[in-house]
Amino acid sequence: MPGPVFLPGDRVSLHTIEEGDLEFLNENVNDPRVRRPLTSADPANMAQSEEFFENVVAGEDSLNLLICVESDEGDPEAVGDIALFDVGDRTRDGEIAITVAPEHWGNGYATEASRLLVEHAFDERNLHRLQTRVLATNDASRRIWEKLGFEHEGRIRENQYDDGEYVDTLYFGLLEREWRERAD
Repeated sequence: MPGPVFLPGDRVSLHTIEEGDLEFLNENVNDPRVRRPLTSADPANMAQSEEFFENVVAGEDSLNLLICVESDEGDPEAVGDIALFDVGDRTRDGEIAITVAPEHWGNGYATEASRLLVEHAFDERNLHRLQTRVLATNDASRRIWEKLGFEHEGRIRENQYDDGEYVDTLYFGLLEREWRERAD
């Protein structure tokens, strides 16, 4: 069962991740449709997911949240997760990463969850800049960031191996003032 709502949205809400959510997260990250765009070639067993929970999710260096929608029974149903990590105290920047279970793709959940986390990063964490990265072959993920105003800032050529071929990684960035200008 997901923890309490941390950031409420219109169709999704971001919840704290609890130990009981690890099974969902483990199944999601092991799905080839999810792990390949994450450039993860190795499986993760529950012990590794529990270690990740203890060292990363429950740690202080990153903000990891569960993306939930309301189930038919009215309870929160996990559809993915989102993280804000590598936050620099001096530079006031950070990186965002997101996964959504394939059966929930195409519903706009990733875009809304990302918008909620961007707002939180700028409004509550006082960050100056955010970045994210996607494989050049992942058009759906790229579109999320472009919709939110992230600018394409760079490309690292053929640095990832995905589904039998070398592919580029694209970097996108967003400054707080750009986000504010979009809201006006």
